[in-house]
Amino acid sequence: MESQILKNVPMFSALSDENIEKIAPLLKKQKYKKNTMILMEDDSGDSLFIIENGSVKITRYSEDGREVILSILGEGDFFGEMSILDGESRSANVVSLENSEICMLSRDDLLDILEKYPSVAIALLEELALRLRKSDQHIEGLSLSDAESRVAMSIIRISEQLGKIKKGQVIIEKLPFQHDIANMAGTSRETVSRVLRILEEKQHITKNGRKLLIVDYSEFIKKFG
Repeated sequence: MESQILKNVPMFSALSDENIEKIAPLLKKQKYKKNTMILMEDDSGDSLFIIENGSVKITRYSEDGREVILSILGEGDFFGEMSILDGESRSANVVSLENSEICMLSRDDLLDILEKYPSVAIALLEELALRLRKSDQHIEGLSLSDAESRVAMSIIRISEQLGKIKKGQVIIEKLPFQHDIANMAGTSRETVSRVLRILEEKQHITKNGRKLLIVDYSEFIKKFG
């Protein structure tokens, strides 16, 4: 089972089945209930976390105590790598958005893997560069865009992590709650609710409970990305 988890993680996808089988026993699985604090900012960091199923939010708190969501991660994503690489404390909080199963890989084991398998190290660097680029784009978007665009850009970020694309449409089965989207977009829950209604009226999205469908993903990206 653990070997299949690793195959779903882009960082390990270039490894052979034989090497995957060598690494799989190093993983330790942990279950977290919804709204559980998995990591706290400034904690010491000695493990990489890989999401087998479920989803989490990466957060920090502003000086006035407001939660700011930096990212939302889903199945196959990983977190906690920064503390392993630089030896510093955790840079953010991680909270489960739903009941989740997460595998942990110790710092010593990960560093050994990076040394033995250069393809894993290269893939990790590529992922870190991609996250940094997306973060820069998100910061720029928040500073320059109106509320509708900021909410739409946050939906795009969520779709990249949790969505499934099919025939040009993207389905997000479990859209994060509106207060979480508001914390991503730097706005209020009421604004998120209003913008979602506007996007539905303009037929950019359809929504049924927590299930959201982006009707034409390429057009949505072109307009708001």
